[in-house]
Amino acid sequence: MDLFDLGRDELHVGGLPLSLLAERVGQTPFYAYDRALIAARIAAVRERLPRGVQLHYAVKANPMAALVGFIGPLVDGMDVASAGELKLALDAGADPRSIGFAGPGKRDAELRQAVAAGVLLHVESAREFALLAAAAQALGRPARVALRINPDFELRGAGMHMGGGAKPFGIDAEQVPAMLRAMAREGLAFEGFHVYPGSQNLRGQVLAESLQRSMDLVLRLAQDAPAPLRYVNLGGGWGIPYVVGEKRLDLSPVADALARAHAAVARDWPAARLALELGRYLVGEAGIYVARVLDRKVSRGQVFLVTDGGMHQHLAASGNFGQVIRRNYPVVIGNRLQSAERESVTVVGPLCTPLDVLAERMDLAVARPGDLVVVLQSGAYGASASPQAFLGHPPCAEVLV
Repeated sequence: MDLFDLGRDELHVGGLPLSLLAERVGQTPFYAYDRALIAARIAAVRERLPRGVQLHYAVKANPMAALVGFIGPLVDGMDVASAGELKLALDAGADPRSIGFAGPGKRDAELRQAVAAGVLLHVESAREFALLAAAAQALGRPARVALRINPDFELRGAGMHMGGGAKPFGIDAEQVPAMLRAMAREGLAFEGFHVYPGSQNLRGQVLAESLQRSMDLVLRLAQDAPAPLRYVNLGGGWGIPYVVGEKRLDLSPVADALARAHAAVARDWPAARLALELGRYLVGEAGIYVARVLDRKVSRGQVFLVTDGGMHQHLAASGNFGQVIRRNYPVVIGNRLQSAERESVTVVGPLCTPLDVLAERMDLAVARPGDLVVVLQSGAYGASASPQAFLGHPPCAEVLV
């Protein structure tokens, strides 16, 4: 389930023993991301992608500045969802021509920033057309545009459905032809389409089916486009296993579907480039969250480890980030991996709420105050996706090692 070596007594991250890394960071709790694991995952993905398919990083998965800067040279582009993420990508040295900007509620100022930067806007409503046309005229620069499509199907087995049915994301597929005509009237520079049906899917065959249907939809809608198709972003949605029993994503059918999609684009629109945006799949398994045990309590026979970290810093591990049923992330006592002393424990944080649970009734090594609790699979949707200001506790640190 994880990519870290659990075969010795102390977890190593980036070649450093966990306890030494904690001293180097200077505090707990903290997140640590292993750059070698990230680079290896990106290389592995590239090996499976058909030649010519571009790989983009979805900054929302982990916007730590050092990590974004490290990933930048390893990918072909970046996808952002706010002016803040746009600044991160530009500061990291990303080519503006390779940045896509999506999101259902772009403010006027954000649209102007994007036009000024020369990035590709993924338009999600008719409202954005007039604003982009005005920005382009005021700035004397073309507004590069791709339409984000809300497809007429859903991605089965997705952790979150981003398309299909009634959604705030994108433009309903049946409305796209009229939107393309409106775009032409506004004089906007059409480049292509963006389709993102869903996220966190572990079923390769389902992802392959979604890719095929997305590509069929794009090629059909492209017939009404005001200019030749130059760009197709087919989203991502590749999942990683978080709990016991989940199987890794089988990439074989996904790679085959991408090869077919690439061939279809090359046949009908040879100047177009095909892009895939991945976030969680690239960084999720390369990160850990580390908290220190403050107290060990026994309440009516149940052992509780109280740590200095919790749901305010790792909302997803607490089960409060979209999960319907709370399930434990993989958790270990990072400085006692090989301990023979084990027990069923519940790991909680310091917050005054029963929701502050990092692990519930898990079989872990017996831990004492000062030991380090590690939540694996924590490289995506961690620090930035958590309410760190809740109850006024200090923020966690983040390091790239």
